[in-house]
Amino acid sequence: MTYKQSAAYYDAIYSFKDYAKESDVLHNLIQTRKRSAGNRLLEVACGTGAHLIHLKNHYQVEALDLSPEMLDVARVKIPNGTFHQGDMRTFDLSSRFDAVVCLFSSIGYMQTPSDLQASVANMMRHLVPGGVLIVEPWFTPDAFHPGTLHGGMMVDTPDLKICRMNVSTVQDRVSIMDMHHMVATPAGIEHFVERHAMGLFTHAEYMRAFMATMLSTGYVPDGLDGRGLYIGKLI
Repeated sequence: MTYKQSAAYYDAIYSFKDYAKESDVLHNLIQTRKRSAGNRLLEVACGTGAHLIHLKNHYQVEALDLSPEMLDVARVKIPNGTFHQGDMRTFDLSSRFDAVVCLFSSIGYMQTPSDLQASVANMMRHLVPGGVLIVEPWFTPDAFHPGTLHGGMMVDTPDLKICRMNVSTVQDRVSIMDMHHMVATPAGIEHFVERHAMGLFTHAEYMRAFMATMLSTGYVPDGLDGRGLYIGKLI
């Protein structure tokens, strides 16, 4: 399963990411768009919970992820949090929320348009009337360039050295990234590879997935870090 070995190192690899700033932007977007009176938020594909640490200051939060290893890390950060393991296409919490968010391009793990539509529809089903769904997309087919070398993910601390590298490829409109990790700790050096296969969808395909759910749909081009945000409101 993706992140099975890298979950323990995920926060170190992405230590450059400004989760506090992104959470502030997200909070402002939710507050200006939602019309429901409640304050419950669900993060789908929460990873290690880095956004939740900040969002819990504004919302009663719950979170879901497919990876048990990522959830283990998140539970350490937020010991009193409510976490669920599940697939974004099929999870059923028997509960509804004022905001549902799916960030850092996690929606890209849906590899077909039908999977994309199923996940958006399922997240919508977990909204109360007037609630807001916010999804940060993965790259479009035109924006993803096969053959690109990626080797800039470095960690250099006294007790942890990491180099992560990959060469991007595309198969049937799915981006394939075999991420090679070289990890050094005082216990020794290990190498492992994790495959990330993420669907490449057009802007029109994202919009169709949202509009098919009867959501009032909008798009914020800049988003949190330049990838944009799709925003749907359950009327």
